[in-house]
Amino acid sequence: MSDAEFLEALESCRLPPHEFTHAAHLRAAYLYLRGGGFETALGRIRSAIRNYAAHLGVPGKYHETVTVAYVALIQQHMVERGPAEGWQQFREANPELLERGLLLRYYAAAELDSDLARRTFVLPRPH
Repeated sequence: MSDAEFLEALESCRLPPHEFTHAAHLRAAYLYLRGGGFETALGRIRSAIRNYAAHLGVPGKYHETVTVAYVALIQQHMVERGPAEGWQQFREANPELLERGLLLRYYAAAELDSDLARRTFVLPRPH
């Protein structure tokens, strides 16, 4: 599926749930960042994930801290290493973004699991 088709399927809630993996979340954030600045991309990914989760009947699945942290990490990698030619090249050049538990480098597990972190962005604290 092309990038445009992928975003359209996500935004129209036609993307099959099994296809909205962690990598797909990152792909959407990457594509939104390519299409605009950080603030615009963050607004678009927030909206897309919230709408998609609500469509699936699980609005509580949205996690603000995880969303903001990953958009920030992707932006940082794009600035430091370049945006690459497209999602697949970017993904291959930045495999750590796909590591399970990446955010545990920045957050304690209990902090990420908190209701506060789910509802609002929580800054990482040394642990």
